[in-house]
Amino acid sequence: MSTIFSKIIDGEIPARVVYEDETTFAFLDANPLAPGHTLVIPKAEYERIEDLPEDVARDLFATVSRLTDAVQTAVDADGATVGFNNGEAAGQEVDHVHCHIVPRFADDDGGSLHTAFGDFADLSDDELDEIAADVERNA
Repeated sequence: MSTIFSKIIDGEIPARVVYEDETTFAFLDANPLAPGHTLVIPKAEYERIEDLPEDVARDLFATVSRLTDAVQTAVDADGATVGFNNGEAAGQEVDHVHCHIVPRFADDDGGSLHTAFGDFADLSDDELDEIAADVERNA
């Protein structure tokens, strides 16, 4: 598999690279949702978050943490929405783990991450207890 992101890392496709280290790579999104919209990826191809080895996940999240402030500062943003689309059902379009750092501005009317889902799930205490137990068991 050779994703578009791997081609960017290899220099086959041009990009505005903002950061690179041994395991991670970051560049401005070619179709930004806001000025400064940045993608942070592991250099090795992993399709989903759960596929990441712990050390790569640690490096990826460290880079995301480091760059979130840098991106906000660069475009004088008031905040940022930071997130992953994990799997096709979640909107992941490239089969290579990538984190979006999207600068946010007080007047952007973008709403919170919660607005992507509409209404809250209506779950009983028993359902919540069962889900919590299943997650704990599978962790």
